[in-house]
Amino acid sequence: MKKKETNLLYDVHETPPFLKWMVLALQHVFAMFGATILVPILVNQFAGEEILSIPMALFASGVGTIIYCICTKRKSPVYLGSSFAFISPIVAGYAVAGKPGVFTALACVGLVYIVIALIIKFTNKNWVDKLLPPIVVGPMIMIIGLSLSGSAISNIGIAADSIFNYQNVVVAGVTLLTTIIVAMYTKGFLKVIPFLTGIIAGYITAICFGMVDFTAFQNASFFEMPKFYLMFKDYTPAFGAILTIVPVALVTIAEHIGDHTALSHIIGKDLLKDPGLDNSLLGDGIATSVAAIMGGPANTTYGENTSVVGMTKIASIKVILTAAIFAIIIAFLGKLTALIGSIPAPVIGGVSILLYGFISVNGLKVLVQNQIDFGKTKNVVIAAVMLVMGLGNAVINISSGNFELAISGMSLAAILGILLNICLPEEKEVRE
Repeated sequence: MKKKETNLLYDVHETPPFLKWMVLALQHVFAMFGATILVPILVNQFAGEEILSIPMALFASGVGTIIYCICTKRKSPVYLGSSFAFISPIVAGYAVAGKPGVFTALACVGLVYIVIALIIKFTNKNWVDKLLPPIVVGPMIMIIGLSLSGSAISNIGIAADSIFNYQNVVVAGVTLLTTIIVAMYTKGFLKVIPFLTGIIAGYITAICFGMVDFTAFQNASFFEMPKFYLMFKDYTPAFGAILTIVPVALVTIAEHIGDHTALSHIIGKDLLKDPGLDNSLLGDGIATSVAAIMGGPANTTYGENTSVVGMTKIASIKVILTAAIFAIIIAFLGKLTALIGSIPAPVIGGVSILLYGFISVNGLKVLVQNQIDFGKTKNVVIAAVMLVMGLGNAVINISSGNFELAISGMSLAAILGILLNICLPEEKEVRE
């Protein structure tokens, strides 16, 4: 009887009382907010100009979550937000093929999800596990975090070629320490949003030092239309960045499976069977393609929102859908997005130290939890080649006449890791 009552707490069709419903929805919005807005901020800083906009990231997050809920038949309480895995590939793809190339490739990422979902529907998911074993996924996740680490140091202003400014260091330090304290010593909902609280603390400190420019905030309207960048209307599809961006989809698919497995354990229901991995990947894929066609970043499942479900013991789909609607509304609030855009670089740098570190450590955790044996030469070779190619920013350009493609370090690392894992023979166990 006790077990049955516990499971009822995770009924996806449960409708909490109205006030609790709204509070829970806002908790999901705040949980995804800090990370989702960081994606366009970081991409634009890397590229030196605007590729993604904050309102479009929020809008795509809300729309993508609604699409996901429809595709999973309202059986999976998952929230989608902007994916960090594509930050470096987007910047590299932009250098090769511009904005049309970036968004064409991101739309193709969604198509990869859809194709794999259809294959799984008519076969099973075992081949995905064989294609993307932990020895490939772990180093790939580490590369995603470590390849961005230079950006955090540059934003703080403590790189080798930077001029030291104590104010930048203080602001970054306050941001970092607040994030660490909240992550380690708080409980409840606050523990789920350490990055958001760190950004707020750093922002207030930056205001005290006079480092924040409010001009854009003062000039912004309360309601503004997000900057849509529509395929076929604003640009013609370009395919030069496909090999730079699309291979990373294989890694985010592995993350998708991992997040759904974690949520399944929390709610006591196997989401990989019902609604099924085919339907969840289909929803994620369509959401990503639709986001790209509109000019938004690729979507992904958010562990922060999974933590909210575990903390509140409420897995209501209606709460998730309400949070998605809130995100869409926020995308039209010009004053708010202008305020977000005024966040100084040292604040972003401070929070990024921990953020990129978390991503990297998650890759290490994949290797440890799966007990990868580095006594085997095959595993050493795969990890070594992937890390060097990924962190060395290797690029292979393929051009013929007007046709040009590029495979950047991160995508190249994923491709090489998969090929090495398939081609290298398994070693016989050596006994002492």
